[in-house]
Amino acid sequence: MRERSLDVILDRYRPIWQRISLFLMATVLLLFACANQALAHAVAEGDKGYIQEISGVNLIPFMYLGAKHMATGYDHILFLLGVIFFLYRMKHIALYVTLFAIGHSTTMLLGVYFNVGINSYIIDAIIGLSVVYKALDNIGAFQRWLGFQPNTKVATVVFGLFHGFGLSTKIIEYNISPDGLIPNLLAFNVGVEIGQLLALGSILIAMSYWRRTASFWRHAYTANVAMMCAGFILIGYQLTGYFVS
Repeated sequence: MRERSLDVILDRYRPIWQRISLFLMATVLLLFACANQALAHAVAEGDKGYIQEISGVNLIPFMYLGAKHMATGYDHILFLLGVIFFLYRMKHIALYVTLFAIGHSTTMLLGVYFNVGINSYIIDAIIGLSVVYKALDNIGAFQRWLGFQPNTKVATVVFGLFHGFGLSTKIIEYNISPDGLIPNLLAFNVGVEIGQLLALGSILIAMSYWRRTASFWRHAYTANVAMMCAGFILIGYQLTGYFVS
């Protein structure tokens, strides 16, 4: 049923790919034109200064920072939106969100503990790629173009690992004190999960209302194309910053 519906949508909106190509070309040109102003995935100065001044176990501040990062992390939210876009049963939503949480929690904790940092531009570009992947997966592009369907559970874990490196890179930028590091990291991770649940709750409420309308299937394809474009913009923005920094 879903495949037939997607086929109808794809045939109806096929001309939009030409517009997407022009849009992406214009976006790339704009990114390079503004290359000197490209910004890194920087830590907010107020948060960074506060964290650098404190030491010891500070559970509440780190929980707040974790929740703030996830709730305001548009790249993480876009990927999460893509993951649950066509999931209706709560057990399926819980499964995929758990897999994503396992992935990003693992690399976040290990990355900070062992001080394994990745260039913030590169890791954020990969996170943008995860958004592109999920949007393409949602519109059935892999089956059409490559003749097979990637394992969505494995992909969710793998991209969760990269999202976790994005989190660990941000924490390393805080230059936090080693005193109380493990409890603070765990508190940050709890905050991340709280922020993720808040974002997920908002998404599910909006999606539940949208799915009840006749416009959902008419605009589902367009919504995922827009998500894919956003992912490409994130990739281009971060790669531009990497090459000009």
